[in-house]
Amino acid sequence: CALPIFQLLKVAGCGKIIAVDIEPEKLDFALKVGADSGLNPKETNVPARVFELTKDRGADIAFEVVGVGDAVNCAIESVRKGGTVTLVGNTAPRIDFPLQWVVTRELKLQGSCSIRGEFEAVLDLLGRGVIDTRVILSAVAPLSEGAQWFERLYRKEKGLMKVILKPGA
Repeated sequence: CALPIFQLLKVAGCGKIIAVDIEPEKLDFALKVGADSGLNPKETNVPARVFELTKDRGADIAFEVVGVGDAVNCAIESVRKGGTVTLVGNTAPRIDFPLQWVVTRELKLQGSCSIRGEFEAVLDLLGRGVIDTRVILSAVAPLSEGAQWFERLYRKEKGLMKVILKPGA
């Protein structure tokens, strides 16, 4: 779940933070944890709306956390000339993307696997209470119930986000 990114962006001093998701519940939640605007690609042309919200500039940075072609292309088409798209999502092994858009707008594409030296900084923020992961924690359960919780997560049960499984509990 990428929702903690909104807290991290606020802490980093980012200005306007725009969340994009096809699930209204996730957009509502993103607004509660730091996003300034929420856009649903099923209801609006996201790149056009991003340019409107940024006074025709485009986003400086886009984090793509799904990893499918439509979402990657949406991120690419939403950033300003010289902007950066950070690819976090890793669902599809290959995608098509608008190469000419990337080249002519001089975009930077970079991958991120959440283990590139940020671990200590994030632990520090967690320890000081600057970011709060409790907002995405749905339950703490015994490890013996793991199979049932995974079934519920795979079914995308409404309101269920993260579950901590405790050995010996």
